[in-house]
Amino acid sequence: MKGLTERQNEVLSFIAEHINMHLYPPTIREIAEHFSISLKGAQDHVTALKKKGRLKQSDKRSRTMEIVRSDEEEGVMHLTDIPILGTVAAGNPILSEENWDGTITLHQSMLKKNKKYFALKVRGDSMSGIGVMDGDMAIIEKQNTIRNGEIAVAVVDDAVTLKRFFKESSRIKLQAENPAYQPIYCQDVRILGRLSSIIRFY
Repeated sequence: MKGLTERQNEVLSFIAEHINMHLYPPTIREIAEHFSISLKGAQDHVTALKKKGRLKQSDKRSRTMEIVRSDEEEGVMHLTDIPILGTVAAGNPILSEENWDGTITLHQSMLKKNKKYFALKVRGDSMSGIGVMDGDMAIIEKQNTIRNGEIAVAVVDDAVTLKRFFKESSRIKLQAENPAYQPIYCQDVRILGRLSSIIRFY
């Protein structure tokens, strides 16, 4: 299939932007007016886009055009950039500044709808019992509450750590998943989020 001409790309972009803004496609007249061309010229561009498989129209009525996206475009539409905000200790708590350190791109199937996420680089081996290793990238679902037994990113005395969270009668226990590490007991903990997934690069 032949690629699109420069003007066909412009027309397709205009139709897509119109749909995004108004939730319905433009008419042939609106396309003609936008590009200062004749109605026939606008219709010819729409016909060419349909022949090239980039537009479809269920019938001859106005405002029934739909964009047909390529496989590559569909894939890009379902990708999300997650900010990397420094380092989290899977060991003793270490200071972790919320410095933006780039992004990691994930497919939306790995993320819940209407949730916010950030990523932290893992340092240490205190969570190795559940497969969280030094150098992994922890994907964190941002929230300030957590249930007992979940893996939390917690702030203790201005230091950030990744541990299993338990609320006891008079204190908080942050439990490692490595017998070489003792639990951390504290009264005051700030929760930044819960562990959603781990990304590992080989």
